[in-house]
Amino acid sequence: MKISMKTLKEYGIITLGVILLAISLEYFYYPNDIAAGGVSGLALVINKITGISQGMFMNVANVILFALAFWLIGGSFGGRSIYAAFGLSITISLIESFLPTFALTENMLLATIFGSVVGAFGIALVFSQNSSTGGTAIVAKILNKYLHIEIGKSLLCADCVVVVCALLVFGVDKALFGLIGVFIMGILIDKIIEGFNSCKQLLIISEKSEEISQVIMKEIERGCTKIEGTGGYSKEPVTILYVVVNRRQFISLKKKIKEIDPRAFITVNDSKEVFGEGFLDLVEM
Repeated sequence: MKISMKTLKEYGIITLGVILLAISLEYFYYPNDIAAGGVSGLALVINKITGISQGMFMNVANVILFALAFWLIGGSFGGRSIYAAFGLSITISLIESFLPTFALTENMLLATIFGSVVGAFGIALVFSQNSSTGGTAIVAKILNKYLHIEIGKSLLCADCVVVVCALLVFGVDKALFGLIGVFIMGILIDKIIEGFNSCKQLLIISEKSEEISQVIMKEIERGCTKIEGTGGYSKEPVTILYVVVNRRQFISLKKKIKEIDPRAFITVNDSKEVFGEGFLDLVEM
């Protein structure tokens, strides 16, 4: 079966996200005994209480949660998440087997901050491909789909439960650092995902609207919509161009418009998400 370039790209991004998350765990969280939520954090608590290995607990928990993912979200999400979850465990095993594991910093605050930042980037990359690293991330995705709660906030609620468990087992200090990590990651994940998907929405009024529209379609390679209007002062007919572009295309388009018509009137708004051809696929969301 031939694998498309789109699929390879999606799994490549998921793999990069998994690697970043593994680094945050192995070099910031684990060496400093920080349990910042997630099934991995809960596994530490269960291991401390019962002696059940972390791997066994995580496998059982993920089997249950993946079953829910297939049922409530669909096979695509579940399949990608299985890849990400087991990819994470394999990456962690490889790091522990072939690379020295140590704390990049023994300062608990620095470890929490930098571990959370690196981990948030990793999780955001995974989430951006309609996937998950398993565990409470699946719970967050389900809440996001059915209750429309932002992913970061959903993850925050689920992870806070884990932090409370850590408080009872590991003590106040480590639990509080874990809580700080949960808050940092919850905020950053939404911001990073928003940054991945954000676009610029432009309304352009120009006497050379036809020339600008050709540049948009042929050079910027985006579609545009022509809206016929009337000048409030001049009472003359005007053509308004409506176009949505990504940030890189926005920079290029501004330069092109300036070259064509320096007197063009342009309004620019930020769009958090755009669905449709050339942007996010509404069917997959």
